[in-house]
Amino acid sequence: MDQIKNSERPVSGSALARTFQVSRQVIVQDIALIRAEGNDVISTNRGYIFTAPHTVSRIFKVHHTDADLENELCGIVDLGGKVINVMVNHRVYGHIEAELNISSRRQVENFMEDIRSGKSSPLKNITSDYHYHKVEAESGEILDMIQDMLKRRGFLIEAE
Repeated sequence: MDQIKNSERPVSGSALARTFQVSRQVIVQDIALIRAEGNDVISTNRGYIFTAPHTVSRIFKVHHTDADLENELCGIVDLGGKVINVMVNHRVYGHIEAELNISSRRQVENFMEDIRSGKSSPLKNITSDYHYHKVEAESGEILDMIQDMLKRRGFLIEAE
């Protein structure tokens, strides 16, 4: 499946058969199994295409105050990132994780309104503002830009 995922053009069944030294019929059967697993592979007259969006992810360790929360989230989504979650490692409770799925300024605004209204408080508050975010983007270059932005703003904790 990586052959199809990583290709910018359709990959023919014949090319896959040659690469894996099997018959084209085996490739057709394997593609059917890959589809049955829920993968979006379509057949065209030029070959197979993986249609799911290509994303990469990275986990960032960050530290900031409540006042900088909106600045952090907007910086990530403005550069094309999606904040998948927030995680903390508590000394007593261990690993705690909450899903966020924030990918736009509108979603940042809604999240911030929930925080400001007292609905809840940021998870980072139980670990002296230290926390992690899993961030997805369309490319490693976007994740690099997000990392640079977090570093410039003084939020990023460098790996030890």
